[in-house]
Amino acid sequence: MEAALSLEIKICGLSTAETLEASLGAGADMVGMVFFAPSPRHVDFATAATLGAQARGRAQIVALTVDADDATLAAILDALRPDMFQLHGHETPARVAAIRARFGLPVMKALGIASAEDLAALAAYEGVADRLLLDAKPPKGAVLPGGNGVTFDWNLLAGLDLARPFMLSGGLDPENVASAVRLIHPPGLDVSSGVERGPGIKDPSRIEAFLRAARAAEAEGGARRPTGDTPAGAKPTPPSPARETSPS
Repeated sequence: MEAALSLEIKICGLSTAETLEASLGAGADMVGMVFFAPSPRHVDFATAATLGAQARGRAQIVALTVDADDATLAAILDALRPDMFQLHGHETPARVAAIRARFGLPVMKALGIASAEDLAALAAYEGVADRLLLDAKPPKGAVLPGGNGVTFDWNLLAGLDLARPFMLSGGLDPENVASAVRLIHPPGLDVSSGVERGPGIKDPSRIEAFLRAARAAEAEGGARRPTGDTPAGAKPTPPSPARETSPS
């Protein structure tokens, strides 16, 4: 039987030392920097280097990219020295595998969910990505692939049984995160716009409130995750019958 372990929480779209410190001080497991010029959360390489030095050794550092080419990924790697790439564009399973092999870093692939049909795409990425991020599909006409502050029907994830750890994202905030944890029992959470006071402007008080609410719900028994990740490309071990996958 799997043991209950700590819920992993990622604060994404950080761009200042103050808000990064608030995230680290409040106990974030992962901190994300965005490398996508149209986003109000975009950081340049110099800022990324400074923030990376501040976070290193205190949380996992994640570099979010959108359909980036190899030259861009290499430049991000040199500047930030991330622990993980997060791919938030239209990257195919083959592209995900190629990035992981070329750069030797774990890769998290974001996938938009709006209906049960969207869950079919998960299988193709489980063998090539180290983690999956299940996000709300952006509204029609949206410029950004994430950080749009919209949720999806979490009930779609009822009974979801993945060989990879996943992070729940999309419209999470301090007010609804406890409900998400109790309903979905997710291995991880990812928040960006939900802890902002304006587009791209993180609010330290909302960051702290988010982490506090999520941890309180976790303490009630609302989050479980695997004891270890199956390496990408390896055949996953079938879950035991005791595994809890259905939200209560």
